[in-house]
Amino acid sequence: MLSLFLSSSSSTTSAVLSLSTKLHSSTTKRALSYIFTSTTMSINLQSHAFAGNPLRSKTPKTGDPLSPTQALETLKIRILEATHFPSSPNFKVLPFRKGRPLASSLDGTGDSSSPNWHLGWLALADFKDLLAKLGTEINGDSLVYLGSQAEDDVVYWAIDVSEEAKLVPELGSLRFSFVELRMLMVATDWADSNAMGQLAVAGHARALLEWHSTSNFCGRCGEKTIPKEAGRRKQCSSDLCKQRIYPRVDPVVIMLVIDRENDCALLSRQSRFVPRMWSCLAGFIEPGESLEEAVKRETWEETGIEVGEVVYHSSQPWPVGPSSIPCQLMVGFFAYAKSFEINVDKEELEDAKWHSREDVKKALLAAEYKKAQKTAAVKVEQMCKGVEKTQSFSGDFNVESGELAPMFFPGPFAIAHHLISTWAFQDETTDAGQAHLKQPSGSFSNL
Repeated sequence: MLSLFLSSSSSTTSAVLSLSTKLHSSTTKRALSYIFTSTTMSINLQSHAFAGNPLRSKTPKTGDPLSPTQALETLKIRILEATHFPSSPNFKVLPFRKGRPLASSLDGTGDSSSPNWHLGWLALADFKDLLAKLGTEINGDSLVYLGSQAEDDVVYWAIDVSEEAKLVPELGSLRFSFVELRMLMVATDWADSNAMGQLAVAGHARALLEWHSTSNFCGRCGEKTIPKEAGRRKQCSSDLCKQRIYPRVDPVVIMLVIDRENDCALLSRQSRFVPRMWSCLAGFIEPGESLEEAVKRETWEETGIEVGEVVYHSSQPWPVGPSSIPCQLMVGFFAYAKSFEINVDKEELEDAKWHSREDVKKALLAAEYKKAQKTAAVKVEQMCKGVEKTQSFSGDFNVESGELAPMFFPGPFAIAHHLISTWAFQDETTDAGQAHLKQPSGSFSNL
């Protein structure tokens, strides 16, 4: 019996909201604050978007009913049960379709101009019944362990249902929708610690599921792989091989190149960028290369600028890339230029230019990131209501008083934004009496 789905719209909203509140109660101290004045903008972020996952703080030890191995054994038993009885632990499932997590929009719970989205967690029994209604069965190996909340006695799982097309209208009738993670990233209210926690959970889940879909065969012998440890790793099925395979992480350096003498920063454009958008240089790390070496090599290859000193800033998981690269880890740096003349590699970049600190400040102050966030949140709400509408939020980033700004940068959900804004406003204070924004040494207090 679909107890969650058969409830009224308002009770469904309450159920999902209650679950969201419980899931993220441990993250209430995490906050992102924006302070705008006529002369400065300060951004304080305890952790980047997609970091700070509340389900990954600690993995229970083997034997604990909430641990991956023990929870999987219990899960398999629950799947085989013909009836549903309240039991411990409680299992919640987050379906994904083609890399998109299930989400719902709970309008009316706050500011109506900025609806809140929530992940579409389903009780295991409800999810099982829904699939049975469509003539489909599930098995334990198709679910991936995400983590647990000991205080709530809940274990959370993700599952890829891309092959179950009939699920889309069934869930759509109940105001659920499979929404692109990048859309949710823009729609997330960065001042809402619960929403930021949900985004981190969704990012972790997508990365794991995409990795599973691209690691079906052993890279050593070519035999099929089988999931182990509740989907946290895989193993070759060949008794002669038994190669262990772990989730893939792709490190990427992203750097703001700075010319100290002329007080300007090097920003670039790629052909895929929307008009007037500029960002930092970035590139994948090569085997046998240090992070600092990668910063220097990528800067030289793409712009012909020679870099000397390289200073670490922070890092950010980035699970919104293509499915072939399931989880990038963006490692951010400030890089100080030793040369000034630019020679752009047109195969890599459309353009690269030096921009003065004052011009960067003006662009940051003109950008309406909050407006773009609200626009995306409305789009998510429409999708969950079954209203599909083609809408672009990129223009909302760079509009002030109806006039297009000459340039704008990625929003606060991206590490590039924080590299740029930290440099632009370093050594300045706000009316709130905050400390000077010094050159970062890896501490998030400087973001």
